[in-house]
Amino acid sequence: MKSSRAMKRVGVTLILLGVMAVVIYTLCTTLEVGPDYQSKYYATWVSLLPPIFAILLALATKEVYFSLFIGAVMGALLYANFDAEYAFTTMLFGTTADGDAAGLIPKIADSWNAGILVFLVLLGILVALMNKAGGSAAFGRWASAHIKTRIGAQLATIALGIMIFVDDYFNCLTVGSVMRPVTDGHKVSRAKLAYLIDATAAPICIIAPISSWAAAVTSSVPDDAEINGFQVFLKTIPYNFYAILTIIMMIYITVRRVDYGPMKRHEYNAMKGDLFTNGKVEGAEEPEPNPKGHVLDLILPVVVLIGGCIMGMVYTGGFFEGESFIDAFANADASVGLVYGAFIALIFTFFYYMYRDVITFKDFAACIPRGFIAMVAPILILALAWTLSGMTNLLGANVFVADLVGGSAAALQAFLPVVVFLVALGLAFATGTSWGTFGILIPIVLGVFSSGEMMVISISACLAGAVCGDHCSPISDTTIMASAGAQSNHVNHVSTQLPYALTVAAVSAVTYIVAGFAKSAWIALPVGIALMIGTLITIEIFTGREPLEVKTSSEETVNEEEV
Repeated sequence: MKSSRAMKRVGVTLILLGVMAVVIYTLCTTLEVGPDYQSKYYATWVSLLPPIFAILLALATKEVYFSLFIGAVMGALLYANFDAEYAFTTMLFGTTADGDAAGLIPKIADSWNAGILVFLVLLGILVALMNKAGGSAAFGRWASAHIKTRIGAQLATIALGIMIFVDDYFNCLTVGSVMRPVTDGHKVSRAKLAYLIDATAAPICIIAPISSWAAAVTSSVPDDAEINGFQVFLKTIPYNFYAILTIIMMIYITVRRVDYGPMKRHEYNAMKGDLFTNGKVEGAEEPEPNPKGHVLDLILPVVVLIGGCIMGMVYTGGFFEGESFIDAFANADASVGLVYGAFIALIFTFFYYMYRDVITFKDFAACIPRGFIAMVAPILILALAWTLSGMTNLLGANVFVADLVGGSAAALQAFLPVVVFLVALGLAFATGTSWGTFGILIPIVLGVFSSGEMMVISISACLAGAVCGDHCSPISDTTIMASAGAQSNHVNHVSTQLPYALTVAAVSAVTYIVAGFAKSAWIALPVGIALMIGTLITIEIFTGREPLEVKTSSEETVNEEEV
């Protein structure tokens, strides 16, 4: 106890000394800021320090908000060359030279980001309504009668995640709200649920032709490229080894009951009755189930939400103005389309529930603030993560990585796919954005290979690496949404998912080396699948399989040594 207090005092003292040093430095220097201002750390390796430090701090302290905030402050100070006043202004109101949002206020005010925040709130309200009407509880009762095992509950989660391929945000929150009662009933840990949600979000969307991710990839291919962006996306699907191997891994570890790393402890604790291991997260309490609830009270709103989001996306892409469905999806504004779909679903749900007489108008009104409150934590994490990403961009981390790849590409040729994969992984991990990563790297790849099979393989490697980095990163939007959907502690989700994601990443990297030489998906993909299964069999031999259940006379959870 005393040592803990002493450590806290030391930490506070170091922070105060750091603040005093920055203030003294600011008072002793004069920073000239003009239209051509640039940090002396711009496009250097130092530009990657803020996100890396934030990630390591989050894993060490388990405090996500504080870690993201410190990372953003660190980035702002580096950009301002340690001038405290300019750093403070930049962090709150900063923009890039092109006028893009970088600081906290511009990031929140950005139309795309604001649309995502509104979508989250609307989805939170919908989930609160479904719970209040008893739809979630009714589905849980139905699932309990039809899904008899822990394996069945996890496979059902995977199947639903694959079916909801339109958008990763939508996937995370919808699958989480629908499957939580089912997985809880079969004692599947919230960390495992969060992993299954996350692994069927971005990895599925990146190989689904009709998704917001397909639209983002299509728009990242320059208009003057020799091949249509959507055609490029279709060709990359069989080479997207990370996405395909992630699906194989999910199914294998579920059917064979193989878990390793921190996840194994979480699963044992869940089988003993503790779904969270470190206690419940905020917003995890569910209201009393409504006895009038029916399975359709959950299914119909979700179906309308899916249909509404699809129609909203193609509407923004010009489908009703004569564009084909594919072109409309390729040109869609996912942020706006998701808001349209959520509003349509909310209006339908209101009238449907009132007609069914499962809620009153007062209940409906009460669910609005309840849904908003449930989304406060992910909204706060997203806002801080966006700010950290903005500071990283101001420091030129993307330029540093682009120059690194571009300078070495000509000499690597057959190894370029694996290099692109690893660079994309690192950039997405550090910045927390997949779309920004392949937006940066795809033009570089096209500069090296303007056409042909190597162009397709390298772009696939870029997309796979971006998704992998996004999957691993604690500051990734999708990772945050998966934690919110499962109502799992965010650091628990990151720490339990990381060994799984890195296992698939290692096999994918080897497979991209094979693809660089073979230049054929018919050769590389079977090799990758065989390597993945062989790796999982080896892990199973060393870690063993989980029991079907853990019988215990107490509610005590197990620790890592017992596992």
